[in-house]
Amino acid sequence: MKKNNKIILGVVLLLALIVLPTIPFLVVKGQYNFHDFWTLVFTKIFSWKAFVGAFLPIIKMIPSSLQMTIIAMIFGLFLGLLLALVRINKIPILNQLRALFVSFIRGTPILVQLYLSYTGIPLILKAINMNYGTSFNVNTVPAMLFVVVAFALNEGAYNSETIRAAIQSVDRGQIEAAKSLGMTNFQVFMRVTLPEAATVATAPLGNALIGLLKSTSLAFVAGVVEMTARAQIIGGSTFRQFETYLALALVYWPICIIFEILIRLLERKLDIKMPGDKRKNRAKISLSRNPFNQA
Repeated sequence: MKKNNKIILGVVLLLALIVLPTIPFLVVKGQYNFHDFWTLVFTKIFSWKAFVGAFLPIIKMIPSSLQMTIIAMIFGLFLGLLLALVRINKIPILNQLRALFVSFIRGTPILVQLYLSYTGIPLILKAINMNYGTSFNVNTVPAMLFVVVAFALNEGAYNSETIRAAIQSVDRGQIEAAKSLGMTNFQVFMRVTLPEAATVATAPLGNALIGLLKSTSLAFVAGVVEMTARAQIIGGSTFRQFETYLALALVYWPICIIFEILIRLLERKLDIKMPGDKRKNRAKISLSRNPFNQA
């Protein structure tokens, strides 16, 4: 589709979105006309004060949500890489344990995993105290630890398949060429395999990062007060849930847009430029003549 056609289509869709809400008022006669109805909505039904007032308390919780997201994603990447290498190399016993772990994480909801982390870690600490005579105090464990552990394990399981596919997408010929130059397996992985795999995996891992940010809205089940938990508290105290959650949505939205922009910039940064771009060379080949004919 040409650029001009796309612009025209966008304008038509925008006008349609503006006109559609007026159709019910033109077809069905109500007590109020179009202007009076929306004036009533935004003065009597919708509370601007509650909507605007919810922004600042929610925005103050952004660092908490970002902290959980970034820490969980970092550990999830390391865990995903280890699991991917275990599968690629088919290490006995570890590969079977990896398959069981990934199957369990994929087969259970993240909310259930959060509850398991929240209730399971205290039991583990209690068992350690009983067996080794230690005195770990469960009450001193920060609630964020339960959330980070659950999200990191979840991300590690899903990221492992993304990373595994990216590593296996690297051309085998490049790996063999690097080994022929005398590189060790570790050098080949760090200098050849990892850079190319990172280029392939950036987009899906970026989507996983955005999904993780939105999943942190479930952290309140472990007692962590982040953006969604703060919105629940505000909505419950003001009895203006719609206005509060609308403000929450308008806080999440730009954060995700910023993440998308950063991911695109990272993709461009990691993109490997081939000398004498082959795509341009292929575009120059005319199908009407033999490209190898020098006459």
